Parts: sequence; C-alpha cells; structure tokens
Amino acid sequence: MMEKRMKELIELLNRYAYEYYVLDDPSISDKEYDALYDELISLEKATGKVFADSPSLRVGGEPIKEFTEHRHINRLYSLDKCKTFDELKSWSEKLEQSFMHPIEYTLEYKLDGLTLCLTYENGNLLSAATRGNGTVGEDVTEQVKTIRSVPLSIPHKGIMEVQGEGIMRLSALEKYNLTAKEPLKNARNGAAGAIRNLDPKVTASRNLDVIFYNVNYSDEELVSQQQMIELLKENHFKTEKLLITSDINRIIEEIKSVDRDKLDFAIDGMVVKVNSLEIREQLGYTDKFPRWAIAYKFEAEETTTRLKNVSWQVGRTGKLTPIAELSPVELCGARVKRATLNNYGDIVRKNVKIGGRVLIRRSNDVIPEVLGATDNEGEDIVPPKKCPACGSDVITEGANIFCPNEYGCRPQICGKLIHFCEKGCMDIEGLSEKTIMQLYDKLKINSFEGLYSLKKDDLLKLDGFKDKKISNVLSEIERSKQVDLSHFINALGILGVGKKLASDLAARYGSIDALMAASTGELMAIPDMGPITAKYIVEYFDRHRDMIGRLKSIGIDPVARENKGGVFEGQKVVLTGSLSSFSRSEASDMIVRLGGEVLGSVTSKTTLVVAGENAGSKLSKAEKNGIKIIDENEFIALINS
Repeated sequence: MMEKRMKELIELLNRYAYEYYVLDDPSISDKEYDALYDELISLEKATGKVFADSPSLRVGGEPIKEFTEHRHINRLYSLDKCKTFDELKSWSEKLEQSFMHPIEYTLEYKLDGLTLCLTYENGNLLSAATRGNGTVGEDVTEQVKTIRSVPLSIPHKGIMEVQGEGIMRLSALEKYNLTAKEPLKNARNGAAGAIRNLDPKVTASRNLDVIFYNVNYSDEELVSQQQMIELLKENHFKTEKLLITSDINRIIEEIKSVDRDKLDFAIDGMVVKVNSLEIREQLGYTDKFPRWAIAYKFEAEETTTRLKNVSWQVGRTGKLTPIAELSPVELCGARVKRATLNNYGDIVRKNVKIGGRVLIRRSNDVIPEVLGATDNEGEDIVPPKKCPACGSDVITEGANIFCPNEYGCRPQICGKLIHFCEKGCMDIEGLSEKTIMQLYDKLKINSFEGLYSLKKDDLLKLDGFKDKKISNVLSEIERSKQVDLSHFINALGILGVGKKLASDLAARYGSIDALMAASTGELMAIPDMGPITAKYIVEYFDRHRDMIGRLKSIGIDPVARENKGGVFEGQKVVLTGSLSSFSRSEASDMIVRLGGEVLGSVTSKTTLVVAGENAGSKLSKAEKNGIKIIDENEFIALINS
C-alpha cells in the first residue's frame, strides 16, 4: 500500500512541477505542494525506497569523485556563424539555388549557457552529459537531476536523446547574488560552473533551467524541426518560441525586433535552420558544421582600455602572434588583461600604439580582440627582429612574421609534437602537453621520428612515469604506426591544412608519396584549395622529404583507408533501435569502412535498415516501402563475412 501511495504522489508532484516550472501555470498552492512532498519523504524514509523519478532526487546527492565520459548516440555539431544580414541572405540564396525552390526556415534563440544532451530509455532519464567534443562529453547526470524543469520521466517509452541549453535565468542570478559569499559575474558562467561542479548540491543551489531545441535521436520518425519541438513539448520538455517561414526577410525583421533586455535569459544571437529533415539530409555537413543551419551573432560587447605593451607568442608553424597586454577591464562579465592582435599587419592597419587607448571586443563573447585605436597617443610598436623564444633572425611574409628555426625553437617543436599526438592525428594517448615538454627539456626530443626512438630507460627519467604508464605509452606509440593517411596528413601540421582538407587530400592522392609529388597546379584542382595553401603544401614536402623518408623507414607508410569493395558497398543504411554489441557510432564507422553510407532517416534513397531492439517508426516506414531490413545478428554476420 505504501509503495502504491508513493507512486501516486510522484505522479502528482511531477505533474504539478511540470505545470509550475515548464508551463508557468500552477494548479495548486506552494503549501499544498509542500504537504504532498513531505508525505512522500516520510514514506521514502519508512520504506527505504526511492523511485527513479521521485522529486526528492532533485535536492542533490553526495559529491561525485570525478566526471566520467559519455558517448552521444549521434554527434552534436556546432554551428557556422554570420555577423551581417547580407551574409545570412547569401547563405539562404545558396541553399535555395541548390533546390531551385523556396525553403522553409525556423528561427530560435541562440541561448548562452552550457549545451546538454539527455538520454531517455523506457520513459526514464538514463543519463545527461555536456557536449564535449561533439562525440564524447562528460556525464553530469546527478547535477542535471537537480534542475526542476528537467523531466525525470517522460511519456515516450523508446530511446530518445534530446539536446538543450543549461541556463541560469537573469532573475535567478540576481536572487543568488543577494546572499552569495562570492557573487557570480554572469549567468553563463553561473550555469556552466554549477553543472560542471562535482557537488550536485551546488547545482541545486543555483536554480538552473534547461531549454530544449533538438531531438538528437529518436526511434520515432520525424520530418521537421517543427515536429521536433512538438515532440519535445509532448514529452514535457521546456522549449522557446519558434518562428516558421519561407521568407528570409521575415527572419531578418524578427531578428531586428529582438529586445535582449526584455528576456530573462542571456542570448548571443539567433539560430536559423532548414525546417525539413529530408532537405537537411541532402545538404549534409562540413567537417564542423551542418550546412542546413547558421547562427546570426549579435554584435559583441565592446569597451576601451589602455595598451600597456605587446608580447609575441610563437606557434607550432613558427608564426609570431602579437598579444596585447592591457590595463585590466571588465568585459562580458570577465576581467580582460590580454587580447589578440592577429599579426603585425593588423597592428599597422589598426594604428594601435603602446600607451594609447584601444577599443576591445570579446569576439563571439569568448576571445578578446583589439578592434583599433581610439586616440593617437603612445609609441609605435616595433616588429621583432629576433624570435623571442630562441633568438633566431625572423623572416617576414606579407603581414606575418615567422621564426625559421624549426628544429631549435622550443615552442615550435613542442607545439608540433603536441599536435602530432592529438586525436584526429596520430592519436597517441599518454603523451600530454606536459609530457611533450618534458621530452624536449630532458631528452632533447625535437622531431616526430624522435618519439619512435623512445625506450623504457628514457621514460624513467620523466616525472610521474612508472612501469605501467611507460608500457602503455610505448604501446600507444607503436600502435600509432598504423595510422590512416588522412590522420597522418593532419598530424604533420602543414600551414593551412586542417582535418577536412587532410581528408580530401587523402581521398584524392591515396598515398603520401603521391601527395608529395603533387604540383601547386594539381593541388589547386581540389575544391576549396587556394593558391597560398597549395604553395604551403608543396613547400612543406620540399623541406621535409627526408623526414617523411625516416618515418617510412620505421614503419609509418600510411595509405588512404579503402572504403570500397566491402559488404556494404553502394548501400545507403539506416540504423534504428538499440544494438547490444555496438554503440551507434561504432556501427556507423563499420558501415562506412565497409563501403556503405549511413543515413539519418528512411528516404527513397535508403537501401538497407539495421533494426535493433525497440525499433520505432523508421522500421515501420521501411516495411511499408519494401526496404530490406536486417536484425543485429544478420548485421554482425555481414561484418564478419
């Protein structure tokens, strides 16, 4: 009887909380709610049992020891940005030219908080995580459970992954600061700091909120952003207003009308998306962004201060970047003492001087940038003739200054080695930035091939290295020799070549020897390849041919990963439901590696559906359209074949 009453109370209290925190339309008084809550607490104490969706969990449990990793079902992408309405129109026109007809768009607030991804299974909150790198984030489930607008259970009984922004409302910030020992400077930091605090009670004390805007995965077939928002609402998630229109000028007028001062939460822009999910799938993604969405960024906050000095930082490419040393000033809730000046050409163009006043802005509310001088006072900034790190004579190329001492300049060498070992490059786990600096300082490792000469006796000389760690690092170094070509090209750190271009180069040339033989003219035939980057690539291999030869001699001779000829060659595959043997990303990687292409939804192009447990409307649609369907066992058999 007691457990039955507890379930009744939980259902009532969660419904009342939804009315209060999400709908802002309470149906009972605080006194009545408190009486029911006290009754539930008494029953939980008497039975020693707490159900998974009990509101008593929202007070926050004991502090956790550390955050663990959480892998999202689907990757969470960041958004491309624009700062002018002309750029927004250009983006829209480019899309519509591709389809030769108007496209329906949606408009939402770009919330300024911490991105969260929540996973529900069988109607219960399974986990909550930060965005992280888009694929893997930090598990913050216990912290998010304390946020009262987040449902602990939902009507949907399948698997659902939803994305939202953890925020601290401005009214909550003001109330918190009235009694706080250390007042918070802004709402964004208040939310991010609370969610990433190891003590859930701290999260609970800040009265956070989450506003949801995306269904990152659902076993229910969705066709539009509008339907996503409706599904979120049906499952008791808090959302914000959504404008839907085919007129980009209407979007622009709506953005112009936004009065940020009247909102109870911070925003730093507005997000425009293509409404149709089918069109989104056809548009696809770049390496970083979806092509079907863009964020219009509001003008960043600006202020003036005095430029005290300029220091020069040496990067891994040898480029010297000037850093403005400023009289401290408050900007966007942070105390700013340094800002970027990009290069010496930027200094000349902006006419900034030491001792003069400058206008600074936190570009995209994150990176402080010097916009220009506000007076003509001060001393001219003289470009360095020597590298500040190694003392070598510098060289000037256009607006940039470089240190040519590639193998004798500490920040260059360490920067190159750090990049070489990163994920997306050689992926050598255990060689952190701190360790790389020790390798240079104590063992004089100054080249990529030097990493492959390391022995146990060498690593014993480093701080914190014992037998197990040494064995793991040496194993990682050996494993990295099997790197694929695109990661290897990225690892080299060629000026102007990032992950996306490295992948394009690998696909075009197939081997490192073929790429090294390419001319500037041949390289420029690659889409998005400019003459300067093509020149950098040719010059890099002219200078480093011997180094590549030495890497090949120790067993590193990467070729492009062959995706053709596999069992999924030519197949366009949709995954639906949950697989017991693989994560969704692992299954997707296998399909691509074996020649297939993974689609997000069932369309006329789909040739195969892999159906796991609790498969939903995607399975139904595939059955209706006569598309071939296999289960997990058949999928495993295909892979093994």
